[in-house]
Amino acid sequence: MQIGGIVLCGGQSLRMGRPKAWLPFGDEVLLQRVVRILGEVVQPIVVVAAPRQVLPALPHDVEIVRDDVEHRGPLGGLVAGLAALNGRVDAAYLSGCDLPFLSPAFIRRMIAFEVTAVPRVDGYLHPLAATYSMSVIHTARALLNADQRRLIGLFDHVATRIVEAAELADIDPTFQFLRNINTPEEYAAACGVGRSETT
Repeated sequence: MQIGGIVLCGGQSLRMGRPKAWLPFGDEVLLQRVVRILGEVVQPIVVVAAPRQVLPALPHDVEIVRDDVEHRGPLGGLVAGLAALNGRVDAAYLSGCDLPFLSPAFIRRMIAFEVTAVPRVDGYLHPLAATYSMSVIHTARALLNADQRRLIGLFDHVATRIVEAAELADIDPTFQFLRNINTPEEYAAACGVGRSETT
């Protein structure tokens, strides 16, 4: 199977108070970091941004797609990304731009299922760390047209492999690869972890 990658970065970052894509993490910013890590495993990669959003510098082979309509949430971003990859891949790994500890080993584990697959840890599904078959685009568009914007709702309508925590714990038993950043406090804590891992 040919697997592509989609990174969503068009959210409003209301709880953070500033664009998460631009948050420094080490010698790069978060969007650059997620794109780099994802690029170690899959190609091509599409970044889905808001219509007038300014982005940091990205590799020349990364495609930038703009949401047709603002504020359609992650489901709208998934549809835009899948549409850009249509005809070139069989499935795509979807990520937010705010996962500084994203792991190539985790991405490889998820895409190895070769179907729409989403991890479930501590009872919670993680739709922004999941693999989506290209075939889901039609259902996702129908949900958007019905004004249903929750990405997690897609799993009620398409065949989905739920990947349980026990199937991922060997990669990292603390599941840091699922740790996203939504607030200044979470960002500060993540930066502290990042510094400790490099010293």
